[in-house]
Amino acid sequence: MNSRVEFMGCSIDNLSMEETLQKIESFIQSGRPHQHVVVNVDKIVKASRDTELRRIINECALVNADGMPVVWASHLLGKSLKERVAGADLFEALVERSAEKGWRVFFLGAREDVVRAVKDLYARKLPRLRVAGYRNGYWKREEEAGVVKLIADSRPQLLFVAISSPKKEQFLGRYQAEMKVPFAMGVGGTFDVVVGKVKRAPLWMQKWSLEWFYRFLQEPRRMFKRYFIDDMWFFWLLLKELFRKPKRLA
Repeated sequence: MNSRVEFMGCSIDNLSMEETLQKIESFIQSGRPHQHVVVNVDKIVKASRDTELRRIINECALVNADGMPVVWASHLLGKSLKERVAGADLFEALVERSAEKGWRVFFLGAREDVVRAVKDLYARKLPRLRVAGYRNGYWKREEEAGVVKLIADSRPQLLFVAISSPKKEQFLGRYQAEMKVPFAMGVGGTFDVVVGKVKRAPLWMQKWSLEWFYRFLQEPRRMFKRYFIDDMWFFWLLLKELFRKPKRLA
């Protein structure tokens, strides 16, 4: 059964968290490479301007909505998504399930001290977790082939990539077939959150979709342009969709 809905040029799987985990387990059992991506307001805006990023998103085996504005907008457009599947929550659930199932994981991205701390933290927290390897997220273009070989030789079943968008989507889009990882997932700044370098918003702010505001309060200079200028394009895209196909409101 096809779970996908079209949303502002991007295909999104209309799945709950548990349904998402079940689908990922089927990917791992298959042994074939699959790429995952989450879309939020920022990524939809980027994809509307970057045809290559949009192509990569739409070719991913699994696409989740990470952001309540996306879920709310889907209701307005008559394509109601079941729920938000936050990348950070999915990452935590997958690491725990990997320890239970004996799946091998690879941590890629962030600074060397951060990614090493992530590996060490889970080694203490989940002694049964099988870590295939880890590497920081900084390399020159000529070093990229070595990074790909390192991952392929480690033979992980899950690859977590903590580098910025659209670099992580492009990296996975270029090399996923070569690395042959059954499930590869971009996790953004999640490693920094895991080790406490960056604090995640309190649960009540997550519930009311105010994580972006909490993030802005942490780094106002860096995040102002993204949230108050770049991401405003999302609402223009939404208005265009509403007026282009008003029958969806019926």
